[in-house]
Amino acid sequence: MVADGKGELAALLAAALWAVASVVYGIVGQRIPPLQLNVIKGIVAIACLILTILFTREAFPISAPIPILLLCLSGVIGIGWGDTAFLAAINHLGARRVLLIGTLSPPVTAIAANLVLREQLHLSAWCGILLTILGVAWVITERVPGDGELSPTHLRIGISFALLATITNAMATIISRAALTSGSVNPLWAALLRLSAAEVILLLWVWLQRKNQEFSYPYWQSRRVIFATCFAAFFGTYLGIWLQQIAIKFTVAGIASTLLQTSPLFVIPIAILMGEKVSWRAIAGVIIAIGGIGLLFYLQGHGNQAVGA
Repeated sequence: MVADGKGELAALLAAALWAVASVVYGIVGQRIPPLQLNVIKGIVAIACLILTILFTREAFPISAPIPILLLCLSGVIGIGWGDTAFLAAINHLGARRVLLIGTLSPPVTAIAANLVLREQLHLSAWCGILLTILGVAWVITERVPGDGELSPTHLRIGISFALLATITNAMATIISRAALTSGSVNPLWAALLRLSAAEVILLLWVWLQRKNQEFSYPYWQSRRVIFATCFAAFFGTYLGIWLQQIAIKFTVAGIASTLLQTSPLFVIPIAILMGEKVSWRAIAGVIIAIGGIGLLFYLQGHGNQAVGA
């Protein structure tokens, strides 16, 4: 593995783009059901990826069928099931609580990578992961105006969806990592394969639902909703997933998953730009997380982040 920080930087850029997209999805998600929103953003991202491949003339990778099948499976699990569960969880719990539960994903991913891929992290790398998660959790757990109490039903359903999103995220990361390190598929084609496989499942899911009930699409009457959805899909899904695959290919799964979960840190400057007051606690959490991120980059630069990766 080349220790140039490419994977770590890609993960942070993806997290930043997901932060922007999550703010937009939080708004349009009040108008568009989670399943339909997942389908729409997938279609937009697939169109962008196809145009990018045509423009860059990236040939389809000559690879064994197993890595390609693994990437498709990763897309079905992580995007088809995971993203739908994530959007549904936000509707029930709110983004802050869902992101807090999502901090379970990096240690779960790191442990699974150790068992499945034999990627063993040093103790110092674990310290960097835990420090980053602590900083993110410190930011998310702050009580802010508008955080009301939830009914037991909403709480139960929301936590179930959030845990499902966390588990599927970890599974998809491990499967993608296995595919990208065992075949010749580049991150651009990997993103297209994952999204395409997920979109097939999502469209089948929508079709099965339409057989049972009649759907209406009132949100298509709003140009603002359409523009906002396309904007979030371009940055959060098209660029975000492309960068995610670069991160997974060029750094070990546990570190990639940790850095990909730093989106809440990037929400802070967005909140400031939107005129919201940011507490010293939130700023302290960002500083703690940046310390963990810096430790991970330092370890990566010294080539001792993993053994047997």
